[in-house]
Amino acid sequence: MIDYADLLKPDQGQHAHLITTLAKADFDGWLAGQPERVRIAAAASRFTAKAGEMLIAASETADDWSVILGAPEASGAWDLAGAVPRLPEGCYRLAEGAPGARALGWLLAHYRYDRYLSDAEPMANRILLTSEPADIVEMIRLADATTLVRDMVNTPAEDMGPAAIEVEVARVASINDAQLTVTRGDSLAQGYPLIHAVGRAAAPSHAPRLIELEWGDPKNPRIAIIGKGVAFDSGGLDIKPAGGMRLMKKDMGGAAHALGLAQLIMTARLPVRLHLLIPAVENAIAGNAFRPGDVIRSRKGLTVEIDNTDAEGRLVLADAITKAGEASPELIIDFATLTGAARTALGPDLPAMFANDHDLAGAISTASVGNDDPVWRMPLWRGYNDMLKSEIADTANSSDSGLAGAITAALFLQKFIPEATKWAHFDTFAWRNAAKPGRPKGGEALGMRAVFAMLKARYA
Repeated sequence: MIDYADLLKPDQGQHAHLITTLAKADFDGWLAGQPERVRIAAAASRFTAKAGEMLIAASETADDWSVILGAPEASGAWDLAGAVPRLPEGCYRLAEGAPGARALGWLLAHYRYDRYLSDAEPMANRILLTSEPADIVEMIRLADATTLVRDMVNTPAEDMGPAAIEVEVARVASINDAQLTVTRGDSLAQGYPLIHAVGRAAAPSHAPRLIELEWGDPKNPRIAIIGKGVAFDSGGLDIKPAGGMRLMKKDMGGAAHALGLAQLIMTARLPVRLHLLIPAVENAIAGNAFRPGDVIRSRKGLTVEIDNTDAEGRLVLADAITKAGEASPELIIDFATLTGAARTALGPDLPAMFANDHDLAGAISTASVGNDDPVWRMPLWRGYNDMLKSEIADTANSSDSGLAGAITAALFLQKFIPEATKWAHFDTFAWRNAAKPGRPKGGEALGMRAVFAMLKARYA
């Protein structure tokens, strides 16, 4: 992983190139006050301070050049990110003071996933200075967690199967003195039948398991973070078409989000009793794969008729949610790359958020706006529970109507949430189809920073 501490440092008056952000409306007045060499450079490069434009402004001495950036209409975390790849190596400070949240975009603009490249270029060392030491700790913490999510999602399923997910959780647990528990084999089959059913067709090297991490003082409020860890989703016997299977290495994106959030909670030392649960499986195809029409009794005791083996994520989450609820947490949050319906409704950038408590939903929504990490609340419309009815079991795992897919998936999960427990569910894409400044194409953390900001406000 990148050592972001090398890229964001305290401002102690060291030599640095000045970065000025300039609104287009202020361009003419600014230009009139510049020396001729700067006006010539602006004209030659056609710089007019449009958002995203950059000008290197020469000074009287060769080493005192500065940078002028066209400012966006609304300031946010990614303001500086687009300029970073175009800047020479060196040390920089903002003319307007501490960068604040914009330092996160600066850091993440250095991210790259080059694990499998034989000729990866070394990363240029661009240092941003800040006069706020607290910003350094916070922004590096967020960048590290985002990088963890991106790296895990970007890694192919062969190298990020259930066992590899366990290794990542064990690594984070070890760093933070957390307790790790892993349930496999017969114990999984007996105690977590839905998790076992989904994962039992995988090769022994990718055998299913429930990975749990616990951290913090047991006297503190107990919260559970759960992540869907489907390392690869073929669709099972309801097999996906080739196009639908191409990106299924990212189907463990919920697990990556949950682990990244757990890392944030532990490194920030939030006063909570954290319980992380990741059901890690591969939804494979073999003679022992679970079948459409099967009825499986969940850990909770509810029987589930399998309408579609490609609706497997909610099955593994159901058993994990049940286990989390047995310890009576005051809050359960789960992340999952659960439905295509959520993407159809909201596109790739907006995770669908479902919550059984209006205050919780409002706190997350407020935090999402304040942290440039948008989410969008969707309804837990009880009337659609009828779509999950089964004639031979307590519930079906999906609806055959093709309607309200994200809502019915959330309603299925809600059946396993303890009645008095506050709960938020995120149906996230965990991926970017197209690059944006500081956010390359590939795995992405969507909604994680918003939830962390909510937890800090709630518990810190």
